[in-house]
Amino acid sequence: MNEPHEQAPAGQIPELEPTPPATPAAPVVKQKKLVDSGTLGTIQSLMGTITIAVFVITFIVQAFTIPSESMEKTLLIGDYLLVDKAHFGTGWGRLFMPYQKIKRKEIVVFRYPVHPSMYFVKRVIGLPGDRIRLINKRVYINGVPLDENYVVYSKPFDAYRDNFPDGPRWSFDIDAHWGIEFHRLMEDKQLIVPQDCYFVMGDNRDDSSDSRYWGFVPRENVVGRPLLIYFSMRAGEMQPPATGLGDKLLNLAVRFEHAFQDIRWKRVVRLVQ
Repeated sequence: MNEPHEQAPAGQIPELEPTPPATPAAPVVKQKKLVDSGTLGTIQSLMGTITIAVFVITFIVQAFTIPSESMEKTLLIGDYLLVDKAHFGTGWGRLFMPYQKIKRKEIVVFRYPVHPSMYFVKRVIGLPGDRIRLINKRVYINGVPLDENYVVYSKPFDAYRDNFPDGPRWSFDIDAHWGIEFHRLMEDKQLIVPQDCYFVMGDNRDDSSDSRYWGFVPRENVVGRPLLIYFSMRAGEMQPPATGLGDKLLNLAVRFEHAFQDIRWKRVVRLVQ
């Protein structure tokens, strides 16, 4: 039996139940890929290491290898050097680093004036304003013989090399431009060193391509001074060409066997003087 419904009196609007408010939609959030903190830290550490390395190589020290015998017995082929670039305050280093003046008898590393992309290492003999002359292999500075206990002589007398600059006007080893220029800088059989330039020579005096053959070293070309021999190794003997896998393995075994014998242990971690 159906229950009776109450009806509103005539002319009266029935009350309606209130409609609940609509729930607002959740905002849409775009997801961003987050960089892993470990990866970011690694990148920062790597960049810091690279920055320090670039600074050190640019302003403080740089590694070089001795490729020739021109500085024997002071420096040998196979010596690995650390060069002190801050000592002379080269380049931008002069602006914020203390530096020393280049002195006579100091060993310096410099950019070769003829081909600046190459680096040479020699000993400073003549300073700006000096008058230089060699007589029978003996160096005279301003008329006074120079005491050189580090020099090695290994070849017979050569008039151009050993009586420079008063010997013959030409040598097969001389730079053509220098062969013309150095005669203009002579006075009373002596070579006058210009300002901001240096006259350099190798300790192996008879087997050295130096200022006698290509001229002065400008101050701006000086890179630094050798500070330390951190490693030294004799040149290994040439092995016959490997034609097969067995020969290659044999050559590798021979090199490994003689590696420790070829290291000059007495020269490792040694100051350059």
